[in-house]
Amino acid sequence: MRRQLIAGNWKMNLDRTQAVDLARKITQDSTGLPAEIDLLVCPPHVYLDAVGAELAGKRCSLGAQDAYFEPAGAFTGETSVGMLNDLGCRYVILGHSERRHLIGENDELINKKVRAALAAGLTPILCVGETLTEREADQTMEVVKSQFAGSLAGLDAEQLKGVVMAYEPVWAIGTGKTATPEQAQAVHADLRKLMASVYNQSLADGMLILYGGSVKPDNAADLLSQADIDGALIGGASLDASGFLAIAKSVPVSVGS
Repeated sequence: MRRQLIAGNWKMNLDRTQAVDLARKITQDSTGLPAEIDLLVCPPHVYLDAVGAELAGKRCSLGAQDAYFEPAGAFTGETSVGMLNDLGCRYVILGHSERRHLIGENDELINKKVRAALAAGLTPILCVGETLTEREADQTMEVVKSQFAGSLAGLDAEQLKGVVMAYEPVWAIGTGKTATPEQAQAVHADLRKLMASVYNQSLADGMLILYGGSVKPDNAADLLSQADIDGALIGGASLDASGFLAIAKSVPVSVGS
């Protein structure tokens, strides 16, 4: 049975005090959560140190929202994977749709970041997903396959074991729209089949694939009960401890066989 990962992407929100308070509330109120469910929060880079200190020794892991692929040098404004390691990060989100579509990152750059993260012992959460125009044109899997191939180019099966995937339809991020459980499950199942065809079935069966896109306490149970959805990458709802934990508590731990 695959574990379940509930990850909070705090994006460019909160100040230092709010970030530490949110981390504290999450850890304090997570007692009783089934052991099969892992928690993760990804605060803004400037608060990683403070939030990491609050999470130290507790069940919630620390992650970053992005990283650069070079180890050091004249790269103003960037943060290396070594720096993230130094702050106690275990995960890093890469290829998020906001990085792809607002910042202009392409698969080649994301691939370099994935490789750097893996080499540093971090777990990349690699995001893939289509725009509304692409979905309406019935191009969802064409887009997902292209992003999968480009972002993971050159990685072997052993390396891919260290990656978590996240399917996040761009049209459902921050819009209030959510893919139906059936829509999300269909893409997750096809993505798992793609992994099996490119790599092998054993790897595909063990890969965590998260869903991201306006996940909230009132729709989480239906989404997370799907056989190929192994948790959630949560935006706005992760800024409230009670809402974030309500999503985690809605996970039926029998899924993800």
